[in-house]
Amino acid sequence: MTPRIVTIFGGTGFIGHYLVAHLAATGAQIRVVTRAPQRVLTLKPNGFVAQIVAATCDYRDDASVAAVVAGSDTVVNLIGILAEGHGQSFDTVHHRLPERIARAAAAAGVRTLVHISAIGASAESPSSYARSKAAGEAAVRAAFPPAVILRPSVIFGPEDGFFNRFARLSQFLPALPLIGGGTTRMQPVYVGDVVGAIMRAVTDPALAGSTAELGGPMVYSFRELMALTLRLANRRRRLVVIPWGLAMLQAGFLECLPGAPMLTRDQVRLLKQDNVVSAGAMTLADLGISPTAAEIIVPTYLDKYRSGGRFVAPSRG
Repeated sequence: MTPRIVTIFGGTGFIGHYLVAHLAATGAQIRVVTRAPQRVLTLKPNGFVAQIVAATCDYRDDASVAAVVAGSDTVVNLIGILAEGHGQSFDTVHHRLPERIARAAAAAGVRTLVHISAIGASAESPSSYARSKAAGEAAVRAAFPPAVILRPSVIFGPEDGFFNRFARLSQFLPALPLIGGGTTRMQPVYVGDVVGAIMRAVTDPALAGSTAELGGPMVYSFRELMALTLRLANRRRRLVVIPWGLAMLQAGFLECLPGAPMLTRDQVRLLKQDNVVSAGAMTLADLGISPTAAEIIVPTYLDKYRSGGRFVAPSRG
């Protein structure tokens, strides 16, 4: 089923600009809900004139959210934050807003709602982030039972906030931290595969009411991911173990600094849990998608951080 009018919350973000391009290719009319409408200008070349339009709303107001959802047959919620601040809380962004979107979608007769959550979402988690994600999932399912919920692991791609972040840090730090020893397991998933899962969700009615966990083909320890980053950036840096207690103290200090914190105490709590696909979960393979390995994609964009220049071969170490 090809969507006709798609409203995307958070469409100017990392996942959003890839998703907009794929949806535009189907001929769908796309409404991008954003707090920065000028950022939609960079998305417009993906479609024909007036195919991709910006919409703004007050995310705290039911009527405002309902107004941007009205007339849609498909709604996708991509909005998420990694740290609280600047007037945004996990509960507001991950719980109350998805609930508001789901209620508006149900009232408007929307056919398909896709909600992006995260692996590790759990009401029992010590992390506020993970608990808010679980609350959002429950609220969406209660208000719009046929919603498709997708839980990705750490997402990688040219604009990601994971590999890019640590490669950038390696340019000026003498060492990279291994919080808790770097034993936390992760299953990085390619942004293109996440978009493929969303496209499957918006076009296949058989997926209504399902939840899928999206992970790549390999599980890595955090230590292995840091070593991969340093090798591809051609940086010889130490990997220093930071015990959990010390990490919490450092994060508490970093939270007090102006700007977006490099590390928060909630992120430390989150790192105590593995970020991998659960046994028995619906996966990319069940959606007909063969997951892409990080080793194929990550070298194509970490070369810009490479010591000695882009055309120097990555380290073998």
